[in-house]
Amino acid sequence: MPEHNARDEDQRARAASRDALRNTIYQRRTVSGRRMSARRRLLYAFAAPALVALVRLWWRSCRIVAVVGEEHLSAVLARAPSFLPCYWHQHHLFMARYLLEAQRRFGIRIGFLVSPSVDGELGAMIIRRAGAQVIRGSSSHTGALAMRDYFLALTREQISPVINPDGPRGPRFKFKPGALLLAQMSGRPILPMAYVASRAWRFHWDRFVLPWPFSRIVVAIGPPREVPRGLDAAALAALQLEMEAALKATFAAAQSRLRQRGAPVTNSDLGR
Repeated sequence: MPEHNARDEDQRARAASRDALRNTIYQRRTVSGRRMSARRRLLYAFAAPALVALVRLWWRSCRIVAVVGEEHLSAVLARAPSFLPCYWHQHHLFMARYLLEAQRRFGIRIGFLVSPSVDGELGAMIIRRAGAQVIRGSSSHTGALAMRDYFLALTREQISPVINPDGPRGPRFKFKPGALLLAQMSGRPILPMAYVASRAWRFHWDRFVLPWPFSRIVVAIGPPREVPRGLDAAALAALQLEMEAALKATFAAAQSRLRQRGAPVTNSDLGR
Protein backbone atom coordinates (compact mmCIF):
# COMPACT_ATOMS: atom_id res chain seq x y z
CA MET A 1 0.00 0.00 0.00
CA PRO A 2 2.78 2.56 0.80
CA GLU A 3 4.41 1.75 -2.55
CA HIS A 4 1.06 2.23 -4.31
CA ASN A 5 0.52 5.62 -2.60
CA ALA A 6 4.06 6.72 -3.44
CA ARG A 7 3.50 5.78 -7.09
CA ASP A 8 0.24 7.77 -7.18
CA GLU A 9 1.94 10.79 -5.64
CA ASP A 10 4.75 10.53 -8.18
CA GLN A 11 2.27 10.43 -11.07
CA ARG A 12 0.42 13.45 -9.71
CA ALA A 13 3.69 15.35 -9.34
CA ARG A 14 4.66 14.54 -12.93
CA ALA A 15 1.26 15.71 -14.18
CA ALA A 16 1.54 18.94 -12.19
CA SER A 17 5.00 19.48 -13.61
CA ARG A 18 3.69 19.11 -17.17
CA ASP A 19 0.84 21.52 -16.45
CA ALA A 20 3.20 24.03 -14.91
CA LEU A 21 5.56 23.90 -17.88
CA ARG A 22 3.10 25.72 -20.15
CA ASN A 23 4.09 29.40 -20.25
CA THR A 24 6.55 29.26 -17.34
CA ILE A 25 9.63 28.84 -19.51
CA TYR A 26 9.12 32.42 -20.69
CA GLN A 27 9.03 33.78 -17.14
CA ARG A 28 12.73 33.02 -16.79
CA ARG A 29 14.09 34.08 -20.16
CA THR A 30 12.54 35.82 -23.13
CA VAL A 31 13.07 35.00 -26.78
CA SER A 32 15.54 37.90 -27.13
CA GLY A 33 17.40 37.13 -23.90
CA ARG A 34 16.19 40.34 -22.22
CA ARG A 35 14.80 40.11 -18.72
CA MET A 36 11.83 41.92 -17.23
CA SER A 37 13.03 44.77 -15.00
CA ALA A 38 11.10 45.93 -11.95
CA ARG A 39 10.73 49.36 -13.53
CA ARG A 40 9.26 47.97 -16.73
CA ARG A 41 6.92 45.66 -14.81
CA LEU A 42 5.64 48.65 -12.81
CA LEU A 43 5.12 50.63 -16.02
CA TYR A 44 3.16 47.75 -17.55
CA ALA A 45 1.07 47.41 -14.39
CA PHE A 46 -0.17 50.99 -14.92
CA ALA A 47 -0.39 50.81 -18.73
CA ALA A 48 -2.36 47.54 -18.99
CA PRO A 49 -5.59 48.70 -17.26
CA ALA A 50 -5.49 52.01 -19.15
CA LEU A 51 -5.17 50.23 -22.50
CA VAL A 52 -7.91 47.73 -21.62
CA ALA A 53 -10.20 50.64 -20.74
CA LEU A 54 -9.39 52.31 -24.07
CA VAL A 55 -10.12 49.12 -26.05
CA ARG A 56 -13.40 48.58 -24.20
CA LEU A 57 -14.39 52.18 -24.86
CA TRP A 58 -13.72 51.61 -28.56
CA TRP A 59 -15.74 48.40 -28.50
CA ARG A 60 -18.68 50.16 -26.86
CA SER A 61 -18.58 52.98 -29.41
CA CYS A 62 -19.45 50.48 -32.15
CA ARG A 63 -22.49 48.22 -32.36
CA ILE A 64 -22.58 44.59 -33.45
CA VAL A 65 -25.86 44.59 -35.35
CA ALA A 66 -25.87 40.94 -36.46
CA VAL A 67 -24.05 37.63 -36.07
CA VAL A 68 -24.33 35.36 -39.09
CA GLY A 69 -23.86 31.61 -38.62
CA GLU A 70 -23.72 31.44 -34.83
CA GLU A 71 -25.42 28.04 -35.10
CA HIS A 72 -22.05 26.72 -36.29
CA LEU A 73 -20.50 27.66 -32.95
CA SER A 74 -23.33 25.94 -31.09
CA ALA A 75 -22.91 22.82 -33.23
CA VAL A 76 -19.16 22.68 -32.56
CA LEU A 77 -19.64 22.99 -28.80
CA ALA A 78 -22.22 20.21 -28.87
CA ARG A 79 -19.50 17.87 -30.16
CA ALA A 80 -16.32 19.09 -28.44
CA PRO A 81 -15.46 21.24 -25.40
CA SER A 82 -12.93 23.33 -27.34
CA PHE A 83 -12.21 24.39 -30.92
CA LEU A 84 -9.93 26.58 -33.02
CA PRO A 85 -11.38 30.05 -33.71
CA CYS A 86 -9.73 31.06 -36.98
CA TYR A 87 -9.69 34.49 -38.63
CA TRP A 88 -7.28 36.72 -40.53
CA HIS A 89 -4.88 38.84 -38.50
CA GLN A 90 -6.61 42.06 -39.64
CA HIS A 91 -9.83 41.05 -37.86
CA HIS A 92 -8.37 40.77 -34.36
CA LEU A 93 -10.05 43.76 -32.74
CA PHE A 94 -13.74 42.92 -33.00
CA MET A 95 -13.42 39.15 -33.30
CA ALA A 96 -11.72 39.32 -29.89
CA ARG A 97 -14.70 41.30 -28.58
CA TYR A 98 -17.16 38.75 -29.93
CA LEU A 99 -15.22 35.78 -28.54
CA LEU A 100 -14.85 37.37 -25.10
CA GLU A 101 -18.61 37.92 -24.99
CA ALA A 102 -19.15 34.35 -26.22
CA GLN A 103 -17.16 33.08 -23.22
CA ARG A 104 -19.97 34.16 -20.92
CA ARG A 105 -22.84 33.07 -23.15
CA PHE A 106 -21.47 29.68 -24.18
CA GLY A 107 -19.26 28.82 -21.21
CA ILE A 108 -16.07 28.55 -23.26
CA ARG A 109 -12.50 29.63 -22.52
CA ILE A 110 -10.73 31.68 -25.18
CA GLY A 111 -6.94 31.88 -25.46
CA PHE A 112 -4.56 34.15 -27.36
CA LEU A 113 -0.94 33.60 -28.38
CA VAL A 114 1.38 36.33 -27.09
CA SER A 115 5.05 36.79 -27.92
CA PRO A 116 7.48 35.50 -25.26
CA SER A 117 9.37 38.79 -25.42
CA VAL A 118 9.65 41.42 -22.70
CA ASP A 119 7.33 43.66 -24.72
CA GLY A 120 4.90 40.76 -25.06
CA GLU A 121 4.33 40.84 -21.31
CA LEU A 122 2.23 43.98 -21.75
CA GLY A 123 0.01 42.16 -24.24
CA ALA A 124 -0.29 39.23 -21.85
CA MET A 125 -1.38 41.52 -19.02
CA ILE A 126 -3.97 43.17 -21.26
CA ILE A 127 -5.42 39.83 -22.35
CA ARG A 128 -5.66 38.53 -18.79
CA ARG A 129 -7.39 41.71 -17.64
CA ALA A 130 -9.82 41.37 -20.54
CA GLY A 131 -10.73 37.91 -19.25
CA ALA A 132 -9.01 35.57 -21.70
CA GLN A 133 -6.27 32.95 -21.37
CA VAL A 134 -2.68 33.62 -22.43
CA ILE A 135 -0.42 31.24 -24.33
CA ARG A 136 3.15 32.56 -24.52
CA GLY A 137 4.94 31.68 -27.71
CA SER A 138 5.92 32.79 -31.18
CA SER A 139 5.36 31.01 -34.47
CA SER A 140 8.54 32.72 -35.71
CA HIS A 141 10.91 31.90 -32.83
CA THR A 142 9.36 29.23 -30.61
CA GLY A 143 7.12 27.44 -33.09
CA ALA A 144 7.44 23.91 -31.66
CA LEU A 145 6.85 25.09 -28.08
CA ALA A 146 3.92 27.24 -29.15
CA MET A 147 2.38 24.30 -31.03
CA ARG A 148 2.79 22.09 -27.97
CA ASP A 149 1.19 24.69 -25.72
CA TYR A 150 -1.70 25.13 -28.15
CA PHE A 151 -2.21 21.36 -28.15
CA LEU A 152 -2.19 21.17 -24.34
CA ALA A 153 -4.56 24.12 -24.09
CA LEU A 154 -7.01 22.51 -26.52
CA THR A 155 -6.97 18.96 -25.21
CA ARG A 156 -6.10 19.21 -21.53
CA GLU A 157 -7.36 22.60 -20.42
CA GLN A 158 -10.31 22.84 -22.84
CA ILE A 159 -9.19 26.30 -23.99
CA SER A 160 -10.13 27.44 -27.49
CA PRO A 161 -6.98 29.25 -28.71
CA VAL A 162 -7.33 31.80 -31.50
CA ILE A 163 -5.44 31.11 -34.73
CA ASN A 164 -4.50 33.82 -37.22
CA PRO A 165 -3.41 31.74 -40.21
CA ASP A 166 -1.61 34.65 -41.91
CA GLY A 167 0.02 36.02 -38.75
CA PRO A 168 2.12 37.37 -37.32
CA ARG A 169 3.95 38.77 -40.36
CA GLY A 170 2.08 37.57 -43.42
CA PRO A 171 1.88 37.15 -46.28
CA ARG A 172 -1.59 38.61 -45.96
CA PHE A 173 -4.50 36.21 -46.55
CA LYS A 174 -2.23 33.18 -47.04
CA PHE A 175 -3.38 30.26 -44.90
CA LYS A 176 -0.29 28.71 -43.29
CA PRO A 177 -0.44 25.00 -42.37
CA GLY A 178 -0.11 25.40 -38.58
CA ALA A 179 -3.84 25.55 -37.89
CA LEU A 180 -4.46 22.46 -40.02
CA LEU A 181 -1.72 20.47 -38.29
CA LEU A 182 -3.02 21.47 -34.87
CA ALA A 183 -6.59 20.51 -35.79
CA GLN A 184 -5.31 17.21 -37.13
CA MET A 185 -3.30 16.37 -34.00
CA SER A 186 -5.95 17.47 -31.51
CA GLY A 187 -9.06 16.27 -33.33
CA ARG A 188 -10.63 19.69 -32.71
CA PRO A 189 -12.47 21.55 -35.50
CA ILE A 190 -11.44 24.84 -37.09
CA LEU A 191 -14.15 27.50 -37.05
CA PRO A 192 -13.66 30.25 -39.68
CA MET A 193 -14.70 33.74 -38.59
CA ALA A 194 -14.74 37.28 -39.98
CA TYR A 195 -16.29 40.66 -39.43
CA VAL A 196 -17.08 43.75 -41.48
CA ALA A 197 -17.52 47.36 -40.39
CA SER A 198 -19.59 50.09 -42.01
CA ARG A 199 -16.65 52.49 -41.69
CA ALA A 200 -13.04 51.66 -40.84
CA TRP A 201 -9.43 52.71 -41.10
CA ARG A 202 -6.97 50.14 -42.40
CA PHE A 203 -3.22 50.11 -41.85
CA HIS A 204 -0.07 48.01 -41.37
CA TRP A 205 1.00 45.00 -43.46
CA ASP A 206 -2.29 43.16 -42.86
CA ARG A 207 -4.54 46.16 -43.52
CA PHE A 208 -5.66 45.89 -39.89
CA VAL A 209 -9.31 46.90 -39.50
CA LEU A 210 -9.95 49.70 -37.01
CA PRO A 211 -13.65 50.63 -37.19
CA TRP A 212 -14.60 54.25 -36.84
CA PRO A 213 -16.41 55.09 -33.60
CA PHE A 214 -20.16 54.49 -33.91
CA SER A 215 -19.70 52.09 -36.83
CA ARG A 216 -22.00 49.13 -37.32
CA ILE A 217 -20.39 45.69 -37.18
CA VAL A 218 -21.48 42.32 -38.54
CA VAL A 219 -19.74 39.14 -37.39
CA ALA A 220 -19.91 35.95 -39.46
CA ILE A 221 -19.06 32.35 -38.55
CA GLY A 222 -18.57 29.71 -41.21
CA PRO A 223 -19.13 25.95 -41.11
CA PRO A 224 -16.55 24.08 -39.00
CA ARG A 225 -13.81 22.13 -40.70
CA GLU A 226 -12.25 18.97 -39.28
CA VAL A 227 -8.88 17.80 -40.57
CA PRO A 228 -8.47 14.02 -41.04
CA ARG A 229 -5.26 12.22 -40.19
CA GLY A 230 -2.98 10.83 -42.84
CA LEU A 231 -3.03 13.73 -45.30
CA ASP A 232 -0.08 13.92 -47.67
CA ALA A 233 1.63 17.19 -48.65
CA ALA A 234 -0.56 17.69 -51.72
CA ALA A 235 -3.77 17.18 -49.77
CA LEU A 236 -2.59 19.57 -47.07
CA ALA A 237 -1.77 22.24 -49.66
CA ALA A 238 -5.21 21.81 -51.23
CA LEU A 239 -6.83 22.16 -47.81
CA GLN A 240 -4.94 25.41 -47.22
CA LEU A 241 -6.53 26.82 -50.38
CA GLU A 242 -9.94 25.57 -49.27
CA MET A 243 -9.57 27.35 -45.94
CA GLU A 244 -8.56 30.58 -47.68
CA ALA A 245 -11.78 30.30 -49.71
CA ALA A 246 -13.78 29.51 -46.56
CA LEU A 247 -12.52 32.65 -44.81
CA LYS A 248 -13.28 34.71 -47.89
CA ALA A 249 -16.82 33.27 -48.03
CA THR A 250 -17.30 33.98 -44.32
CA PHE A 251 -16.30 37.59 -44.83
CA ALA A 252 -18.65 37.84 -47.84
CA ALA A 253 -21.54 36.60 -45.65
CA ALA A 254 -20.84 39.35 -43.12
CA GLN A 255 -20.61 41.92 -45.88
CA SER A 256 -23.89 40.80 -47.45
CA ARG A 257 -25.75 41.01 -44.12
CA LEU A 258 -24.43 44.50 -43.44
CA ARG A 259 -25.64 45.63 -46.87
CA GLN A 260 -29.04 44.08 -46.19
CA ARG A 261 -29.31 46.27 -43.11
CA GLY A 262 -28.79 49.34 -45.27
CA ALA A 263 -25.37 50.24 -43.92
CA PRO A 264 -22.68 51.60 -46.26
CA VAL A 265 -19.72 49.27 -46.73
CA THR A 266 -16.79 51.44 -47.65
CA ASN A 267 -14.17 48.84 -46.70
CA SER A 268 -15.40 46.27 -49.23
CA ASP A 269 -11.95 44.92 -50.00
CA LEU A 270 -11.51 43.55 -46.47
CA GLY A 271 -10.84 39.85 -46.35
CA ARG A 272 -9.66 39.72 -49.94
